[in-house]
Amino acid sequence: MIRTERARHRAMYVAQILGVAGAYYLVGHLGLMRQVVVDGAVVTPLWPPTGIALASLLCLGVRVWPGIALGTLVTVAEIGDAFTVSRLAIMLGNTLAPLVSCALLRRVGFRSELVRLRDGICLVFLGAFAGMLISATIGSVTLLLDDKVPPGRFWLVWSSWWAGDAMGVLVVTPLLLVLRRVRWPRPPDRWLEASLLAAVAVTVSLIATRSSLSMVYLVFPVIIWAALRFQLPGSAPCALVVSVLAIIAGTDAVGPFAGHSLMEIMANLTLLNASVALTALLLGAVVAEHRNIRRETEYAVEELEALVEQLAPLSGPGAARYGDRERRHGPLDGGPHPDPQ
Repeated sequence: MIRTERARHRAMYVAQILGVAGAYYLVGHLGLMRQVVVDGAVVTPLWPPTGIALASLLCLGVRVWPGIALGTLVTVAEIGDAFTVSRLAIMLGNTLAPLVSCALLRRVGFRSELVRLRDGICLVFLGAFAGMLISATIGSVTLLLDDKVPPGRFWLVWSSWWAGDAMGVLVVTPLLLVLRRVRWPRPPDRWLEASLLAAVAVTVSLIATRSSLSMVYLVFPVIIWAALRFQLPGSAPCALVVSVLAIIAGTDAVGPFAGHSLMEIMANLTLLNASVALTALLLGAVVAEHRNIRRETEYAVEELEALVEQLAPLSGPGAARYGDRERRHGPLDGGPHPDPQ
């Protein structure tokens, strides 16, 4: 019986590692479909595997890190030889970065439900901005030592690498965390609104990223609508849609990205994706926190009302005797007595 239980746990552990590695490779392959070569370095405006890696560590635990390493090793084979020293160094950086991000988040008491503003802020500054410094630094230094990046362009490659990894955390990780506890909207009104929101999000995103009139600001009312009405389960998918369509338009150099250089397109995509992701994440967390506070307040009021009802004097013979005594002897609080006529 004990051996069977151990074997079951081992099989589950292996399945988790292979699942993380498979998910990492799948989304990495999708990310490489829109790759950009910056001075010999392959970068992407949005690198989704970093979001997969951090979400898997937060949900499944640190023990699944071999899945991240395996997924990275297989993914870099899409670019070149996976067994050179430089590729192994990149694998180390891509594995170490989400581990450090997870450790930082756990240290500050991060809750994966993302129902507090502080959780959203911690995910932004510790999970994305701080943790991804490791992968960008190790990867850029490795390419510099391999003479694939000239020294004068190091910081450009480093910033592009860091921005892609950070955007992966900001866009993908919140979506995966909220999908674990998402509930289908109650029909029919919520279903209708959710369907309308999805249609509007896709339509507005296509117009904003394909029109030559530079109307990318149109996506923010949609993000705000999703966050106010559906919190992160609504705003996170909308942010992903906007980011994906913006990256497609940017790499195709159409719409507001037409006529710009590669560096200008990368900068515009980074700023747009960061603004959309931050709006969706922080506003969704604020709305969820306010809803929880209101729910807790209503529950406290109900408990207080129940306590007052229990402590109130019961109506009946005891209350009647108390009233007769007060009429015979006057008030019990020592106040003035009326003069008898």
